[in-house]
Amino acid sequence: MVRTRFTETFGITHPIVQGGMQWVGTADLAAAVSNGGGLGLITALTQPTPEALTTEIARCRDLTDRPFGVNLTILPTIKPVPYDEYRDAIVESGIRIVETAGSNPEPHMPYFRDHGVKVIHKCTSVRHAVKAERVGVDAISIDGFECAGHPGEDDVPGLVLIPAAAAQVSVPLIASGGFADGRGLAAALALGADGINMGTRFLCTQESPVHPNIKQRIVEATELDTELIFRPLRNTSRVAANAVSRQTVEILDAGGTFEDVRHLVNGERGRDVYASGDTEAGIWSVGLGQGLIHDIPSATDVVGRIVAEAEQIIRGRLAELVSAVPVPA
Repeated sequence: MVRTRFTETFGITHPIVQGGMQWVGTADLAAAVSNGGGLGLITALTQPTPEALTTEIARCRDLTDRPFGVNLTILPTIKPVPYDEYRDAIVESGIRIVETAGSNPEPHMPYFRDHGVKVIHKCTSVRHAVKAERVGVDAISIDGFECAGHPGEDDVPGLVLIPAAAAQVSVPLIASGGFADGRGLAAALALGADGINMGTRFLCTQESPVHPNIKQRIVEATELDTELIFRPLRNTSRVAANAVSRQTVEILDAGGTFEDVRHLVNGERGRDVYASGDTEAGIWSVGLGQGLIHDIPSATDVVGRIVAEAEQIIRGRLAELVSAVPVPA
């Protein structure tokens, strides 16, 4: 068993967190991850209203007796989102673990602290990690350039970002971006992290509420099959390579504005991809880790086998390499 500061602080068995993916982080997936000993997360804004979120949390409790949390991503939107009402629904439902992402979590920290909620904040740079610790979060999830969705604008991959962040923060650190197997967990621990966060790997599991065509596309894809859109807008996002994402890149690279691609990147089109299984219907998030994914198992099994593989690497190959080094006389 791999025990870390993160597992001890958050009361879970294994140092594996499920990413809070829009349209994907439902009770079924979160419960399956938690039943495997990891930390499952319901995505708050996948639910259309705070009341619906309350119902989804209750449904998750029917599916698992293990700890699980809720992701609350706070971003500017065209249509105002009642974030405070979602926050209230989370706390009133008895949730004691929240992952925040997007904007600075500071405005919400007093409320969460007063109600005994532990906060994990997801960020993409060391400077933001340091600031998040300063405002009182209990753990940092640091997203390397390999990740799906928004990797930030610094383009720093995990091999550098993880140890750089570990050297600057004192709270537990979760490594995110490009992780899909036990090799990644072992590497993250060696780099100074206290666990890993996975989105794409859990997107491609039996409990993931997306069409089987999407899961099969991930299995067939390689690490080369993504596009970085919105680069000229300084709002980079990593998505699956398809006709829509390539057209988006071409328009913006030619000097286009967001208004010129709005019809291509509409969120409802992306949701339709997951529902219909039409991989060309819109843009949808996927990370470089898809190049390491070759099957569609249960999310519960994913957690167990990743930990088992990491333990085998740590106790086996790495230990053998150390013992094989001659000791100077």
